[in-house]
Amino acid sequence: MQSVRVVYATKTRHSKKIAEAIGSALQVPVSNVTDRPAVQEVELLFIVGGIYGGVSLPELLDFVQNLDGDQVQRAALITSCASKKHRQVQVRRLLEDKGIHVVDELLCQGSFLLYKWGRPNRSDVQSAVNFARSLLEGL
Repeated sequence: MQSVRVVYATKTRHSKKIAEAIGSALQVPVSNVTDRPAVQEVELLFIVGGIYGGVSLPELLDFVQNLDGDQVQRAALITSCASKKHRQVQVRRLLEDKGIHVVDELLCQGSFLLYKWGRPNRSDVQSAVNFARSLLEGL
């Protein structure tokens, strides 16, 4: 199997829930970016994060800023967003500036307070797992 890792940043635990499901399904390591995981020689890095007030979490941006573009070949983004309209634009830009190809991004339904309460649900998480599996099959 290819060298694959999953990292996440979260405020609401939505991204952690999604990341752990992907890691379990793919049998690959999962790390919180606040733990400053070392990412070395990864063919595909799944980056799971939410959008808060229209922007990515600062700790996720800091993690991506410190990635070594020579160590990560590709990245895939899984984004939890209550409006399901905002993408990880800043994260994508930082990755591309480092020469890391972003293969795709999945927008996953999130929630904020009572808006979309209960999301991401089991179906949303399964969609993220299926997305990850399909990307691995394409490598």
